[in-house]
Amino acid sequence: MKSIFILFMLIYSVAFATAQEKKSIPGSDKLYNEIVLQDSLFFHAYNNCDIKTQTNYYSDSIEFYHDKGGLSTSKKDLLAATQKNICGKVTRELIKGSIEVSPVPGYGAIEIGMHRFHNNQEPESNQKQTGSRFIIIWHYIKGEWKITRVISLH
Repeated sequence: MKSIFILFMLIYSVAFATAQEKKSIPGSDKLYNEIVLQDSLFFHAYNNCDIKTQTNYYSDSIEFYHDKGGLSTSKKDLLAATQKNICGKVTRELIKGSIEVSPVPGYGAIEIGMHRFHNNQEPESNQKQTGSRFIIIWHYIKGEWKITRVISLH
């Protein structure tokens, strides 16, 4: 009888943990997987200085809020700053398992996660190893995902 109780508690614990895991990622699995894919494609372009792909991802009405640099609302200026300050100098690494996705009905999705940036011109030992939070608002329009808002917190 004691072993049956222990077995029941073990099964209940696993089921409860699994249910909690799924709750931590709001939205459908399909939407979550789509946003993770879009994040991967955008930041592959970011890390490889593919300005054309980045241009296609950013909405013409982009708002980029940076806790150190302020607000940027110019797509052209944002891309120019990326080309000048990021290309060949900085790479982004997503912190595995950190992405959460929430649907925005009739609009798209909100992505929240953690990432870290590596300055390729400094030794790794001199760099901050903790992650930074980010929020990306994705708009699904005419069959494409566009980044309309970014909040970058360091």
